[in-house]
Amino acid sequence: MSHYNNPFESGSDRYQLWEMLVERDIEAFIAGDWSMVEDDFLAESFTAIDAQRNPNPDNWKLSFVTLADYRDSWLEQSAEMRGKVQTEPLRAGIIDATNMEEIEVQGDSALLHKKFQGQVVADDGEVMPMQWQTLYQCKRVNGQWKIAGFVGYLPYPVEG
Repeated sequence: MSHYNNPFESGSDRYQLWEMLVERDIEAFIAGDWSMVEDDFLAESFTAIDAQRNPNPDNWKLSFVTLADYRDSWLEQSAEMRGKVQTEPLRAGIIDATNMEEIEVQGDSALLHKKFQGQVVADDGEVMPMQWQTLYQCKRVNGQWKIAGFVGYLPYPVEG
């Protein structure tokens, strides 16, 4: 089994944010278990933008106006990946592709840069590139970090 290497000091805000958006998110995704992450979101005010891997903001869409919209997309993507790749190669591919070392914390707000650069190889040999980034906005509520929204599926690496 691949393992996680949280680069931040244990107990720090960055450590907690990394655990939520890397380890817990990946484990939930490969299990197809939304219940593992549903409490990580501010459901009542959640909104997210899908950049569709397009560098032009004029083409970005407000695709996830509710958490249910995002949940449905997340579950669909998880089921598709799990249908093509066994658990351990899927976990290893996602871990190897994921980088989230840029985390800015100011008081009870945080901006996280989660980048994917790599690939997952399906059981049938199909290579599935992972080339995008997501900017997460998080808020600390009652001592717990929550995802308030994101701009996701941005091109990565960025050209120009």
